[in-house]
Amino acid sequence: MGQLFHSVLLIEEKCRGCTRCIKNCPTEAIRVRAGKARINAERCTDCGECIRTCDNHAKTAITDSLSRLKDFEHVIALPAPALFSQFGREVDPQRVLAALIDIGFDDIFEVAYGADIATFLTVEYLKRRRKRGPAISAACPAVVRLIQVRFPALIDCLIPVDSPMACSGKLAKERKSQELEIPKENIGAFFITPCPAKVTWVREANKLGTFPVDGAISISDVYGEIAKRVPEISPPYPKLKASPTGVGWGRSGGERIAAKIAKSLVVDGIHNVIDVLEQLEMGKLSDIEFVEAQACIGGCVGGALTVLNPFIGRMNLEALVDKSEMPPNLFEELDKGLNLRNRLGEFAIQPDIVAVPAFRLDQDVSRAITKAEMIEKVVSELPGLDCGSCGSPHCRALAEDIVQGLAVDTDCVLKLREEIEILAEQLLEMAKKSPPALKENNTFSKPGE
Repeated sequence: MGQLFHSVLLIEEKCRGCTRCIKNCPTEAIRVRAGKARINAERCTDCGECIRTCDNHAKTAITDSLSRLKDFEHVIALPAPALFSQFGREVDPQRVLAALIDIGFDDIFEVAYGADIATFLTVEYLKRRRKRGPAISAACPAVVRLIQVRFPALIDCLIPVDSPMACSGKLAKERKSQELEIPKENIGAFFITPCPAKVTWVREANKLGTFPVDGAISISDVYGEIAKRVPEISPPYPKLKASPTGVGWGRSGGERIAAKIAKSLVVDGIHNVIDVLEQLEMGKLSDIEFVEAQACIGGCVGGALTVLNPFIGRMNLEALVDKSEMPPNLFEELDKGLNLRNRLGEFAIQPDIVAVPAFRLDQDVSRAITKAEMIEKVVSELPGLDCGSCGSPHCRALAEDIVQGLAVDTDCVLKLREEIEILAEQLLEMAKKSPPALKENNTFSKPGE
């Protein structure tokens, strides 16, 4: 597969080595060495926690720019439901869509409609599922990557249904290609994204030539342009096609509400997600049928590439959902109009999700066991304060780095102080000693005596 692309980027000249990021990274992918943060690409999930927590703005996300629109004959914007939450409770979402057209897009296809499709497919999958135990939504790419890296035993629990972003891109290109009678390759579909993990998802899938979305532009990058146009934009506006429950996918709990799954669990915030996944890995929560897990607090409205406070964004989105009307017989129309029941395979995740053994100590099992024993020994010799001053998130992580040859025990400031104290005592003892030639009571006789 080659080297994994990561949208999260370190701006080294801004980094002060403060260690805030290493404390908040959910997969312990960051270390501080020589006064600068370093990101382990294998462990990184692009969740954006380091972007949120870095006061020095040394972490950023690589996204596509609007200049890429000129690369295609026809360009479609795929706005995430979270985009609507950024402009206040009274702003008509149709004006936001019109502003996207004014910016330079030729057409709009709401990702909220893709969420309606994903809802139908999820319900259909759960009806046919034979495996017992919770099924986990695969809509959040940061959670999927977290499972690949840290909880590979749970990969089989992921629901193999494309994300709303992918469903929207696939259907948008399909319809527009037929309408304009041009190849799909001439049509560009760009997701307006709330988080860096979705940028990574798009780039990695496009490397394999399997993804219907051509790029991802951050909400924060287009927010200013949209905000300037919304008050002045004139009708006609693009008409909303998605249901309120599809729009509701933009906040935590939206999937569960849309699918009406009773025995479900909703969790948001990457550290809370880890706690739940640990419970699932241990075989607990077996009475749960469905788990909706989102890496960002509040769901996509809390993404690292949004503008508003996530709680205000969630309030705005819920107000929009509450005042919108649910289309009658939505699932029936989706099934009839799109023939979704017979096209499940077309909206399945591609490529297959596989484990990424980023936490493996060694490829050789016997050496891995030996290293694990060495780690326990080193941990017992460290102070256990988990202060992070060594540049590793905690003492156990430092012990692992030492055994792997990535650090030394004196990277721990307390161990270094002990070494300095021992060295100082040795120097003091040496200072008290004099060479035999300088001693007054020399036992050797003088010449001639």
